[in-house]
Amino acid sequence: MAAKTQDFTAVMKDMMGAFPVDTKGMEDAFKTQTALSEKLSAVSLTAAQKSTDLSAKWAQDTLTKMTSLSTAKAEPADYAKSVTDFASASAEAAAEHMAAFAEIAKSVQTETLELMMAAGKDMSEDMTAAAKKAQTEMTAAAKKATAAK
Repeated sequence: MAAKTQDFTAVMKDMMGAFPVDTKGMEDAFKTQTALSEKLSAVSLTAAQKSTDLSAKWAQDTLTKMTSLSTAKAEPADYAKSVTDFASASAEAAAEHMAAFAEIAKSVQTETLELMMAAGKDMSEDMTAAAKKAQTEMTAAAKKATAAK
């Protein structure tokens, strides 16, 4: 006589039915996460655009300043003055552009922190609501199970 294997399909179905899963909560969490990702991407792309624009402007300014450096001079001392003026202007431009890059980085940091704080608050509220709902459903399922006995 061969042993008959028990079919656990009905048992699993009953068990899963007793503990319902709130897919709405999962959908809300997914939507919150994708909204956060979209906002963070926008911050990153904006910063990249600003950095690219700043780099292009810096390069253009440098090329413009090099025009006077590359022109022929009447006196040898004029070449030394031209190089000195270029170096001085380049150092000043570097300081200005680095400060502008720092402002972009500061802006990204601030926006990212604000987004993370808002997302943390939203996720906390979502989790609290989901936990309360799950507790209510579990209590009802437990009462139903004990009443059935």
